[in-house]
Amino acid sequence: MAQSSRKIINDPVYGFITLDHPVLLNIVAHPWYQRLRRINQMAFAHLVYPGAVHTRLHHSLGAYHLMCSAVSELQRKGFPISEEEALGVKIAILLHDVGHGPFSHALENVLIRGVHHETLSLEIMKVLNEDLEGQLGLAIEIFTGAYPKRFLHQLVSGQLDMDRMDYLTRDSFFTGVSEGVIGYDRILKMLMVKDGELMVEEKAIYSIEKFLVARRLMYWQVYLHKTVVSAEKMLVRILERARQLVMLGADVPACSPVLDFFLQYRDPVLNIEVNLDKFCLLDDYDVMGTIKTWMFHSDTVLSLLSRSLIDRRLLKVRFQATPFDERYVKGEQERVAERLDIPVEDARYFVFTGEAVNTTYNPMDERINILFRDGSVRDISEVDNALIRQTLASTVKKFYICYLNTAI
Repeated sequence: MAQSSRKIINDPVYGFITLDHPVLLNIVAHPWYQRLRRINQMAFAHLVYPGAVHTRLHHSLGAYHLMCSAVSELQRKGFPISEEEALGVKIAILLHDVGHGPFSHALENVLIRGVHHETLSLEIMKVLNEDLEGQLGLAIEIFTGAYPKRFLHQLVSGQLDMDRMDYLTRDSFFTGVSEGVIGYDRILKMLMVKDGELMVEEKAIYSIEKFLVARRLMYWQVYLHKTVVSAEKMLVRILERARQLVMLGADVPACSPVLDFFLQYRDPVLNIEVNLDKFCLLDDYDVMGTIKTWMFHSDTVLSLLSRSLIDRRLLKVRFQATPFDERYVKGEQERVAERLDIPVEDARYFVFTGEAVNTTYNPMDERINILFRDGSVRDISEVDNALIRQTLASTVKKFYICYLNTAI
């Protein structure tokens, strides 16, 4: 357990971040939280943007810092937030991503099947709550949306939550992609609450529009960059191949017992309560160390995919507006099968299609409300001369094909 009552952390994005409550310090000191140091925030984005090697721990602390600012601003404006509620919402944001597995979204529902990371975060919070003698009870209520003050949950999970504020700010900083820069400080100053709902003052309209456009640009320029898509899909194929070989009785050793456990787990859905401690030992190092081992496996598919990912000799990716013709895909798979001397059904690991989808802002989901001086409230898409109209509110879908590079 943490001994000091205050800790200051030097963050490259915001400067000094202060942890000033024993519960916060005990959470940060816990091994399950420290695991976040070993999980990259942006998975394989560093293969395109070499600086993007920040971790889930960086992001968690950054989101916590923004939450401190948001709570202080709302309290200054006279909105009733008790010290207990302030601590609860800070704990909730500090732990909002603690349930992420190795490579975060890239392996969601692949390594740990049938369980979303938010479900795992909640289960981890429940265990920590027992360890800390019930001091996380309010944080759990806020995290799940069960607490009556809805705006506190919206600060943790919503259109203008501190999670999004930090990852856009932090990811643009570490990638060097200036299109992702948002005026987070101005947005925080403009936060308001009316009828229990989080909203922003009229003066923040342009900052909110910039925030939404930055999200759109970051998704297509960074998160869904074709090289990132290729590396992440290769990672998925590697683990799928390893699991297939395990099911066939082949020897496919991982470099750690916990990864071995999840590779050989045969039930369709993980029993979270029983295996949570094992999950909380998993991180990126287990996966990458294992893939380095599999470079030398006797299976052609597994070894070639593993070596190609380690050496950054990735599958090529092509995007287009319409689905790829199945006959074309089949022909490419047959070509690869002949070239690698493998069965056609195994060629699907090297030639496959998929969809990349992003919606900038969906007012049918949760709205970003603007509070005008006359007391009226309108959605950001309904303000005069709104930038966020039908075009940016509609879902953008791109179809892609990953295929074997002749240089591999």
